[in-house]
Amino acid sequence: MALRVVGLFIRQELSGLAGKPSVRMISTSRGPNCARILEHSPNAHLNKTLLDRYTRLKYDPKYVQATYVWIDGTGENVRLKDRVLDYVPKAPEDVPAWQYDGSSTYQALGGNSDMKLVPRALYKDPFKAGPNDVIVLCDTYQPDGKPTASNHRAAMQDAYNRTKDLEPWFGIEQEYTFLDIDGRPLGWPVGGFPGPQGPYYCATGAQNVVARDIAEAHAVACLYAGVQFAGTNAEVMPAQWEYQVGPALGMKCADDLWLSRYILWRIAEDYGVVVTFDPKPMEGNWNGAGGHCNFSTKPMRAENGIKAIEAAIEKLSKKHDKHIKAYDPRGGKDNERRLVGRLETSSIDKFSWGVADRGTSVRIPRGVADAKKGYLEDRRPSSNCDPYAVCNAILTTCLLDE
Repeated sequence: MALRVVGLFIRQELSGLAGKPSVRMISTSRGPNCARILEHSPNAHLNKTLLDRYTRLKYDPKYVQATYVWIDGTGENVRLKDRVLDYVPKAPEDVPAWQYDGSSTYQALGGNSDMKLVPRALYKDPFKAGPNDVIVLCDTYQPDGKPTASNHRAAMQDAYNRTKDLEPWFGIEQEYTFLDIDGRPLGWPVGGFPGPQGPYYCATGAQNVVARDIAEAHAVACLYAGVQFAGTNAEVMPAQWEYQVGPALGMKCADDLWLSRYILWRIAEDYGVVVTFDPKPMEGNWNGAGGHCNFSTKPMRAENGIKAIEAAIEKLSKKHDKHIKAYDPRGGKDNERRLVGRLETSSIDKFSWGVADRGTSVRIPRGVADAKKGYLEDRRPSSNCDPYAVCNAILTTCLLDE
């Protein structure tokens, strides 16, 4: 499944606030409109090589460090804590459930705040020194056993259990932006803007590309961990990047996307760089960031599967409001800033679809139309979407008629 976004070459129209801001190339040099990159980022100035003396220490190999990762009450961020096991787990079921303080993660009040972590997926840990150290992706439950408000995995699991005979595949294109500690896109001049969009998409050269080493470190770490990582590229706006996860059957793509976000945050932390998944980090004629979701079923992949694809699109067209609410963590409010009907987006108010058209809600790629089988691309999910909520909405609309 191709997971690709083609850049749109447009001219930047600069706003004149109190005198027009200057337009400069991406630069790390000193000047009236430039600050030294990461000058005020504490992590950027710590000596990372000091950790090596401790990671080289040898300890009994029967001990395994397990990092539990879960989604907090924001529905956008993850939390983590470590515990030491005295055995090597082979599956999520081998790892014990655990608890955490939900009153410190926006999920409970202090009087009854012991929330439950249930292991759901297991990954190799690219950050710990032990050869058997693992990351444990969990979902979260209240003291009464019900899923927390930010646990959309439980609903997706139920939908997948009822549709698994159709072998649903998902692939997600995750866009994001690197920021300096002060909130500016990394490498952007203070009080001004870089040159207009055009030279940055899939680019090379220090004048066009920022922080490629973080993006490439992220790719290697994801592959090591066991994420079904498909690729990465620089995006249309400078300091904006994309990577792709999948295609994968059932729950794996959504699990992998959350885990890949965690890995990206951790690597950027080492560099002292901020990662934002905000769908519109810069106002104006700068591309926003999406989480385009590619979806396919066994009938769609069969000969003349285009009929099943078009039938699914018809169902999506009748549930536009439902999907807009599910496609960002604020019920559509974040996407109001991004889905404006231009800059490679559709209008948030109207459903549309087409072949090879990146200005529509749902796109049928040209190769799919030619082959008359394959998949559809739902371009509405925001970059900060919960992939469990997105995939659940697609499953329930397209396959369960709910």
